[in-house]
Amino acid sequence: MHMTNRGLLALARHEGIVPGPYLDVRKIWTFGIGHTAAAGPPDPAQMPRGLPADVTAAIRDAFRLFRTDITTYEAAVSRAVQVPLAPHEFDALVSFHYNTGGIAKAALTRHLNAGNRRAAADAFMGWLRPAGIRPRREAERDLFRDGRYPTGALTVWPVDRNGRVDFARPLRRLSEADTLALLSQPNTL
Repeated sequence: MHMTNRGLLALARHEGIVPGPYLDVRKIWTFGIGHTAAAGPPDPAQMPRGLPADVTAAIRDAFRLFRTDITTYEAAVSRAVQVPLAPHEFDALVSFHYNTGGIAKAALTRHLNAGNRRAAADAFMGWLRPAGIRPRREAERDLFRDGRYPTGALTVWPVDRNGRVDFARPLRRLSEADTLALLSQPNTL
């Protein structure tokens, strides 16, 4: 099973788009749309710091890398979940796993495989660290439970040479159509 376009948009919205390496809330070097060394090369810790000269090319690279990374997370969700899923449920689970890496050990997976979708939806809220993640978990839970996808532009954020993202000054806003075009480009990584 694969994420829907709406699911990919929702996940990119949650992660944000940063076209240079940055330190996430856990001080892990990250690039693009949530890519870390744990997902495979390239290692963001080894990338040149700050915004690149060609931000547009870096945004394209971020989306190509995101498409490569997402297949690993889709496969892990497909292995962990033993019951049929609606597309919106799958999208929510991949978003959760992309952020936590915890699909195989999560209570929500156990509840889901036991046939208790209500308890599975509620169990999204058992993963609330760091504290600022609550709005994302609520959105993932609502997507899983009700099929409600977020809408609107996706934000590209600037980053400085020390890996700090400036969330006060968006660099660009991408429409959903522009974002889907970036997601559908040939993957040459």
